[in-house]
Amino acid sequence: MERLLLLIPTTSYRVSDFLAAADELGVDVVVGSNERSVLEEFADGGTVTLDLADPAKGTEEIVAYARERPLAAIVGVDDETTVLAATASAALDLPHNAPESVAAARDKFRFRTMLANAGPRSPAFRLLSVDDDARRAAREQTFPCVLKPLSLAASRGVIRADDAAGFVAAFARIGAILRSPDVAGLGDAAEAILVEDYIPGVEVALEALLVGGRLNVLALFDKPDPLEGPFFEETIYVTPSRLAAATQESIVAETTRAVAALGLHDGPVHAELRVNDRGPWVIELAARSIGGLCSRVLRFGAGVRLEELILRHALGLPIESLEREQRPAGVMMIPTPKAGILRAVHGLDEARGVAGIDEVTISIAIGREVIPPPEGYRYLGFLFARADTPEAAEAALREAHACLDFDIEPAESG
Repeated sequence: MERLLLLIPTTSYRVSDFLAAADELGVDVVVGSNERSVLEEFADGGTVTLDLADPAKGTEEIVAYARERPLAAIVGVDDETTVLAATASAALDLPHNAPESVAAARDKFRFRTMLANAGPRSPAFRLLSVDDDARRAAREQTFPCVLKPLSLAASRGVIRADDAAGFVAAFARIGAILRSPDVAGLGDAAEAILVEDYIPGVEVALEALLVGGRLNVLALFDKPDPLEGPFFEETIYVTPSRLAAATQESIVAETTRAVAALGLHDGPVHAELRVNDRGPWVIELAARSIGGLCSRVLRFGAGVRLEELILRHALGLPIESLEREQRPAGVMMIPTPKAGILRAVHGLDEARGVAGIDEVTISIAIGREVIPPPEGYRYLGFLFARADTPEAAEAALREAHACLDFDIEPAESG
């Protein structure tokens, strides 16, 4: 039986979905993470503790593991593990993207630089040190602009500034995030802030699988809620897109150019784009699949889940179809209304009873702290819908969300 190594950080939502896909395929799966106690909860015995933060050290650990237990493929599930997956795969001569290409997708400044040098549309941008004089930097800035950390996900620390005062406040707020214990360990990535011109327009997300360098589109999602700032918390994704066919083609073409600019050629890709009268702009591109539990909205061929497609591709197994099921579908990442301790969730039965709703999942346990963006990066939960039209799927998500009421108690200070 072939053995697959899944690299999964402790903060990932996706352990169970990938393990279910591996079980469906009859694959011997090993979960690699940075905390054994977390691993054993999901995969008794099939675990290995790794340094996910240091690709060089983590690669040495994986190579040592593979000497005793040969691996057929390595899959990095989330942003934190994609570079390690590439470097370890290269060391073991397994299928992989070039580590430098994956690292460029992970680093927002390197990503912007490579795109700007290769031709895809790119906003003006510059890199600032967290120790720079924010007031001086603000005097040199055109507005509106967006400030963001280099390697955080889920819109954490991404803030729009419309004037100098807003710039200075955003700079200080991001600096505080970069000094938090879970981020400070990122090394150089925690020492800088990227500033970009704000790109207006409607936002979309594109999910794809690269096979031999060819971009195979799996789904194009509309984001019907405006994402104009000052923070950029994701909410609703709906597919298929309702944009004009020509616009969708231009989105795919621009994503393909960005992928080529980075040098990616294998595996899943998740891209975020904005579309305005100048065309599509690639905002971000990751060498991994869609985050959170959002993949549950996607099914292919005869009901195959996205995780199974990814594992089949990594192992070189046959893939029957990359075509998404025809029925429109949507997911809502439930926004966090305020900070505090989650004490109760009301209206779950009513939300689950809304026509078109497939699933309602609350992903933060009662009694745990919830933090809205830009500091927070975990969602209260996810709503999933399927309907006869994209409009109906979106309406079902909004109706189900309106049924929910979250009892959030202020956290004790000090």
